[in-house]
Amino acid sequence: MSTSFKDFVGEVQHRIEAGEQAEAVRTTRAVLTTLGERVSEGGATDIASPLPKEIDRYLLAADHGQVYDYDTFIQRVTDRLNYDDLELDSGHGQPSNIDQGEAVYRTKAVVALVSDLVRGGELAHVEEQLPPEFDDLFEFSKTDSPPWGDD
Repeated sequence: MSTSFKDFVGEVQHRIEAGEQAEAVRTTRAVLTTLGERVSEGGATDIASPLPKEIDRYLLAADHGQVYDYDTFIQRVTDRLNYDDLELDSGHGQPSNIDQGEAVYRTKAVVALVSDLVRGGELAHVEEQLPPEFDDLFEFSKTDSPPWGDD
C-alpha cells in the first residue's frame, strides 16, 4: 500500500495531535532522518520504498549505519524537533520546544504509520538491525489499540 504526501503528513498530524501541518512534517523529518542514520542503507531503502518521495528522502539521504543506543536515538529526534533550522518570518521554522517524553510518543507514532505502509518482512529486517532496547519504538505498531484510536 502506498500513500500520498498529503495523506501521510495528515495522518502524522492526526496521530501526534499537531495544530499545524508543518509540525507533522518536522516530526516526520526528525524521526525518519534519525532512523535512517541508525539502520543500514539497505534497511532504509526497504522501508522508504512505499513512502511518498517527499518523505522517503529523509531515510535515504541519512548517513546510514551509525551505531548508538536508544537514549541517543531519542535525544537526536528531540534535538531535531527543537532545532531552529529555517529562517522564516512565520512560526513554521521555529523550534518546537518538545521534551523527550513527547519525542518518544511522536517517534512511536511515525514508526507505526511506516509499519502500516511497509510490508511486514521489510520492517522486520529493520527491527533485526536494532538491539532489543529499540523494541519500544515498535510498540504502537504491535497493538490493536493505538492512542489515536482506530484509523
